[in-house]
Amino acid sequence: MKSITINGSQRESVGKKVTKALRNAGQVPCVLYGGDKPVHFSAAELAFSKLVYTPNAHTVVIALENGTTYNAILQDIQFHPVTDRILHVDFYQLFDDKEVTMNIPVHVIGTSKGVLNGGVLRKNLRKLKVKAVPANLPDFIEADITPLKIGSKLYITALENEGFKFLHPDNTVVCQVRRSRNSVEDEAEDEDGGEEETAAEA
Repeated sequence: MKSITINGSQRESVGKKVTKALRNAGQVPCVLYGGDKPVHFSAAELAFSKLVYTPNAHTVVIALENGTTYNAILQDIQFHPVTDRILHVDFYQLFDDKEVTMNIPVHVIGTSKGVLNGGVLRKNLRKLKVKAVPANLPDFIEADITPLKIGSKLYITALENEGFKFLHPDNTVVCQVRRSRNSVEDEAEDEDGGEEETAAEA
């Protein structure tokens, strides 16, 4: 999995006045969990653009001014309710021999027979939660829709998961091909949620 480096400065004071001053200076207060004790640091808000505003999954290298580095993943992020500025970020430290849970994007591949015949591809899940040691975390998970006919569903059990395990029930539907909504007969059957993609958009 690709990694993004976040350059930060360790901070000892964690009070409200300090965090407010950091934000006013364009810095984001951060905490790294998972080690012997939490590590408090701050980093420039611009440093998070490639990590936060992307559909891809990344691990993170936190590089502090004192020369210490940590491997981590993004655990939680708080945004301002009005301005959408990043207010706070939590990271979780990675260890080579310790499994970690992470949301991995789903990449749809192939051409569905059902879509070619006028069906609608519905992507029920864009990300799947997996658990693995860091070395086995995939960049993405491929979902091959080639065999799907109109009315068919692709279950999570059909996806390859070598080196990691899915944290979803076996009956989880990743995507499906439904009949066209132009058909009056099938509008009543449109019961499942998810995002739609027509044959032209597929």
